[in-house]
Amino acid sequence: MSKCLVCDEAMKDALTWRTLLMWVDAKLICKSCDEKLERITGDRCSMCSRGLAGNSSSDDLCFDCSRWEGSGEWSGYLSNNISLFHYNEYLKEIIAKYKYRGDYALASIFIPYLKEMLRDIEYDLVTCIPLSDERLKERGFNQAQALVDLLGLRTVEVLTRIDMEKQSKKSRHERIALPQVFHVTKNDLLHNQSILVIDDIYTTGTTLRQAAKALKKAGAKEVSSITLCR
Repeated sequence: MSKCLVCDEAMKDALTWRTLLMWVDAKLICKSCDEKLERITGDRCSMCSRGLAGNSSSDDLCFDCSRWEGSGEWSGYLSNNISLFHYNEYLKEIIAKYKYRGDYALASIFIPYLKEMLRDIEYDLVTCIPLSDERLKERGFNQAQALVDLLGLRTVEVLTRIDMEKQSKKSRHERIALPQVFHVTKNDLLHNQSILVIDDIYTTGTTLRQAAKALKKAGAKEVSSITLCR
C-alpha cells in the first residue's frame, strides 16, 4: 500500500481507467490532497492563464497583459503562458517544502498534470528559467529543471541569470522595473525555433517576459511557457 507524498496517509484508491490514463504517477498523491489543488478552469487570459472574471480587457487578455502588450518595450515577446493551478495557501506550502526546504520528491506529484498539458503544445526546444549561482548553491537544485528531468524531456541550457538578489523579496513594481536579468548563450540553436520555457510560479510575469525577450532577440521564432501555478 502506497502513501501520499504530501500527507503521508495510506492510499486505498481503486485502480480505474482514469488513473490508468493519468499514469501511475497519479497515485503519488491521495484524493483528499489532490482536491486541495485548485485547478485553473473557466475563462482565462489567453496570454497568462489568469481567470478573467472581473479582470478582462479586450481580446481575451487580462488587464495586466493588456498593459504589458501595450508597452512598446514588452509587446510581442511572450506568446502565452499556461499555468495549471492557483497559488493557494495549500500549494504555497507544498512549493515551499519543495523549493526552499529541499523536499525534491514532491516534484513527482505534478508530473501527471504536466504530461497531460504537454500533449497539446508544440515546440522545438525546451529550456528552464535558470537560478543564479548563489541561489543554486543555496537550494542545491533548480526546481524548474527538476520538473523537466522527471518529465523525461531534454532541455537546452541557453539562458544564464545575471542578477543575484532574490526576486521573491521584491515588490510588484520593483520586479516590473528590473533591467534585463538574462544573458543568452548558444544563439545558433535558437534561430527560427519555437521555445518552451518551464518555471514553477508565474507572479507578475516579469521573469518569463524577460526570458522571452532575450530569447527572441537572439533569434527564436516564438516563446511560450508552462508554470505550475500563478
